[in-house]
Parts: sequence; C-alpha cells; structure tokens
Amino acid sequence: MPMRTPKKRGRAGYMISAVAELYHLHPQTLRLYERVGLLKPSRSEGNTRLYTDADLERLEVILTLTREMGVNLAGIEIILNMREKMSEMQRQMTAFTEFVQNELSRGLHSMQRKPSRDALVRVPPPRVIRVHK
Repeated sequence: MPMRTPKKRGRAGYMISAVAELYHLHPQTLRLYERVGLLKPSRSEGNTRLYTDADLERLEVILTLTREMGVNLAGIEIILNMREKMSEMQRQMTAFTEFVQNELSRGLHSMQRKPSRDALVRVPPPRVIRVHK
C-alpha cells in the first residue's frame, strides 16, 4: 500500500481524522496505540491529538509489523524499544569512534613533533632474528 502525505492541519501536526483516513484505520485504533504507549501524539491547546512526521513514520513501522508480519501489540512494543536502543547505541558508537579518531590523530601529531626520548620505558631498537629451516 503506497503511503501518501496527509494534508497538514496547522503547523503542529496532523489531526487524528486525517491520519486515520490516510492509513485506512479507525480513529479508535490510533487511540489504542496511544493508550498502550506505541504512539505519543502531541496535543493542541484544545486537547486535539496532533501527529508529527515522526509519529507517522513510527505508525508506518507499527502498521508494517501488524499488517504484513502479524506481530501483536506486545511484540511491537518490544521491537520499537529495541530499535530505539539500537539507534542510541549507534549514536554512542559514532561518538566514540570520532573521539578515538581525534585522540589518535592528536597522538600521532604530538609524536611527530617530539621524539620519545622522555618515555617511561626505553625500548631498544628491533633486531632481526634469522630462522633456519
């Protein structure tokens, strides 16, 4: 089923009726997803649910899991939580990799500037050892 972009209702997001119509859902289904914690739409001053683009992306994942893969709500919650944890781990790994790269380049730069004569442990130059076969 191709996904279409719903018409915006104000700057904050999409109203529940537009989202329900777009994704061929009953509004009660969207309310259920909110009640069990799968979706967390924002609210207008009049307490109307407003779905952001991020909410719609998450809804598409939920619908793929339910409609195409037959996953129940408890399974969806586990999968979504795992996806969030994996995204956070990816962000942490990226930050760590950048940190290590920066530290390595700083270390190489400082090694090029001054010799290692003031090292704590002196290491003799390497020797070549011949092995007879």
